[in-house]
Amino acid sequence: MTGFMMLEPNTARVMMFFGKYRGTFTKTGFFWVNPFYSTKNLSLRARNLDAEPIKVNDKSGNPVLIGQVLVWKLHDTYRACFEVDANDSTMDTKQSRMAFYENFVKIQGDAALRKVAGEYPYDEADGQASELTLRGGGETINKELEEELRNRLDLAGIEVVEARINYLAYAPEIAAVMLRRQQASAIIMAREKIVEGAVSMVKMALDKLSEENVVELDDDKKAAMVSNLMVVLSSAVTTRLSLLSTREL
Repeated sequence: MTGFMMLEPNTARVMMFFGKYRGTFTKTGFFWVNPFYSTKNLSLRARNLDAEPIKVNDKSGNPVLIGQVLVWKLHDTYRACFEVDANDSTMDTKQSRMAFYENFVKIQGDAALRKVAGEYPYDEADGQASELTLRGGGETINKELEEELRNRLDLAGIEVVEARINYLAYAPEIAAVMLRRQQASAIIMAREKIVEGAVSMVKMALDKLSEENVVELDDDKKAAMVSNLMVVLSSAVTTRLSLLSTREL
């Protein structure tokens, strides 16, 4: 009677005969096997890991909070049972064994996340707009994280179905400072656009006056007109931006 066993879909029994591995049984149903075989029951179903955000330093040395969501499952039962060491006395049930693998995935997931996060800056730095960042990397960063996780978890026979960064923010101790930095960068970029637009409008006005022969302007008058138009246009747009920023605050 001890040789009878029942397997549900996506479960497996690792068979051993006096310490020697004899194979893995994965057929669904009710079966009888040699009662001298010792077995370990494992689940092959997909599992989620929604890791709590951890604090890491990015490439620039700034502390950031980063979290990930991971979908994984066992795909190699031999490696899962014999390539990673565990206290067998506490793994006498399927639930305890799967809890061990969940903890293994969590630890290796944190290590992989720290490694990937440390290779890139959080955001674009001045003069480095083309550099890949954690905030703007998107699928590229996620694919690199998946590859790092696969390299770490393949030893335990664990397959990574999907891994994604689901939380990213500056650490609280520097969040306010970095927010002011982002606001300053935004103001600088806005002023650059203001100057660019003002120059374009002044050039358009001079070309229009010249084409339609409205008035003849020598170099001194052109210089004075350009100066006045630049002051008026820049002041008007700057005042408008200031009013919008005040309303938002």
